[in-house]
Amino acid sequence: MTSKIKVNILADGGDNSIITSDGAGSFTASSSLASSVQSVGGLQNTPAFRVYRDSTQTITDNTFTKVQFNGVSFDTNSGFDTATNYRYTIPSGEGGSYFFYGQWFFSRTTNGPYATRCQLYKNGSAVQDFAIGFLTSFTSLDAFTNPVSFIDNNASAGDYYEIFAYQNNSSNTSNNIFGDASGLFTNFGGYRLIGA
Repeated sequence: MTSKIKVNILADGGDNSIITSDGAGSFTASSSLASSVQSVGGLQNTPAFRVYRDSTQTITDNTFTKVQFNGVSFDTNSGFDTATNYRYTIPSGEGGSYFFYGQWFFSRTTNGPYATRCQLYKNGSAVQDFAIGFLTSFTSLDAFTNPVSFIDNNASAGDYYEIFAYQNNSSNTSNNIFGDASGLFTNFGGYRLIGA
């Protein structure tokens, strides 16, 4: 046997509406209820962070190099190390599903052909890769973005995430990751997913 309570308005003892229903399956929470949920940390995609590279970083030919993100747009739980390891670590008690994104801006110093890659690492191993290749030399294109994104459904406290950049060219020369003070070009971020 099942029981059912049918109401259009859920009110408190002072007859103030907490939740109202339109009778068709949609409901509206009062502003005070929404504020209370927010104040205890509910319905927030946190922890969350966004960091960036604020200046040029040189990367050698045919080598994966960790991008040294040294600027912070925001970091709700202080999980990103901008001084030593340049990586995000899942804070204690904050495991779950996370969405990560990142990109580095390739700024060439020599003509192509080129192959470039952007990899997202988890605990020291690549879990996502994005590659761009040019089979012939190019002269009009000075720079381009290498993006990557990844959903980790099994992130645990202590897991760490990093972005690595790679470039290979016919001249065997070093090239640059381009950064700027606004974080527009080379950045890395992520947040925990609600309900996943």
